[in-house]
Amino acid sequence: MSYSSTLMNEHALHDSEHFKDLLAAKGLKYTAERRQLLEEILRLRKHFDADELYELIKKKGLRISRDTVYRTLPLLLECGVVQKSVGDGRREYFERTSVKGHHDHMVCISCGKIIEFNSPEIEALQDVVCKRYQFKLLFHDHRLFGHCGACQTPVN
Repeated sequence: MSYSSTLMNEHALHDSEHFKDLLAAKGLKYTAERRQLLEEILRLRKHFDADELYELIKKKGLRISRDTVYRTLPLLLECGVVQKSVGDGRREYFERTSVKGHHDHMVCISCGKIIEFNSPEIEALQDVVCKRYQFKLLFHDHRLFGHCGACQTPVN
């Protein structure tokens, strides 16, 4: 087994345990449907929305309801298995957190280019603001919208 596949298995185990812990804390069961959904997400290496995930699971012949997918994604978001991502603006997109680690997005509203970034300064500032307002942060969705360098009109 390669180092990268060993690391992916460790992330999957970590994600699975976090999900089970959150469900237990909320008095919810780790059902077969939730397990199948988690396993499918752990195989994904791309952005996805709830409907795409539902269709992917159904094509494999697994039994799951669309409602289960929609109800489970916020739980996976809360425990850090997935994070919100960028999409077409009509629906929410997600991605696995452990594939690239936590990151945020800048979206060009002209050409649609997506720039992924991580800023320790922004992350630290969020902690300061949360502490100031006695707010317990569970997750965040940070997207910046504007124009990329290629789409900006030069100022003369």
